[in-house]
Amino acid sequence: MIRVIIIVGVRLYREGLAQLLCTQHQFNVVATAADGDAAAARLAEVEPDVALVEMSVPNVETFLEAAARRMARIPLVALGISGSDSDVIACAEKGAAGFVTSDASLEELTGTIQRASEGELLCSARTAGTLMRRLAALAAERRPEPIKVTLTRREQEVAALMREDLSNKEIATRLHIEVATVKNHVHNVLDKLHVHRRAQAANLLFRRGA
Repeated sequence: MIRVIIIVGVRLYREGLAQLLCTQHQFNVVATAADGDAAAARLAEVEPDVALVEMSVPNVETFLEAAARRMARIPLVALGISGSDSDVIACAEKGAAGFVTSDASLEELTGTIQRASEGELLCSARTAGTLMRRLAALAAERRPEPIKVTLTRREQEVAALMREDLSNKEIATRLHIEVATVKNHVHNVLDKLHVHRRAQAANLLFRRGA
C-alpha cells in the first residue's frame, strides 16, 4: 500500500482528496497538511511514500527541504498545475516527480501517484515536451564556448603539416627551417589548443577546419 501525505491549502479540497484516495485500495493517506511547515513537522512521524503537493501552499519550501534531507527522497507529485510551460518547469526545478493538472481525472491522479512511488514519471505528452525543451536549453547553457585560438602564420603552416602527420624533421625540411624552430612552433600550437599531444591537436584542428 502506498502511503501518501496530502499538502493542500483549502481544507475542503484537502479532505475531499483524502477521502477520494482512501476509496482506492492501493493508497493509505497517512497525513494531510495545509502548509509546508505543518507537513514538514509530520514527515518523520508518518514516513510517506509519496507527497501530493499543491506547490502554491505557504512555506512549501520548508517541506521540500525537509523531504530532500531524508535518506530516501520522497517523490513529489505537483497537484493542480495549469500545465503551462512555466508551471511545469517551476515544479520540475523544485523536484516534482509527477504532474497532475487542474483538469485531470481520478484515473490520471492515481496513475501518477502510483508511478511516482515506483520511481517513474507519468505525464502528458505536452508536459514531457516541455521538460525535454528545458533540458535542451540547460544543456545549451552549460555547453562551453568554443576556444578561440589565434595562431601566427608560421604556426598555422606547422599546424597544417601536423595534420598530415609529418614529423618535426619532415616539417623542418618542408618549411626550410631548423628542427628546433619546429619544436618551438609545435609547443606553441599545443599550448594554445590546450592539448598535450600532436594527435589531439590534429584532431581538434580537423574538427575546426583549420
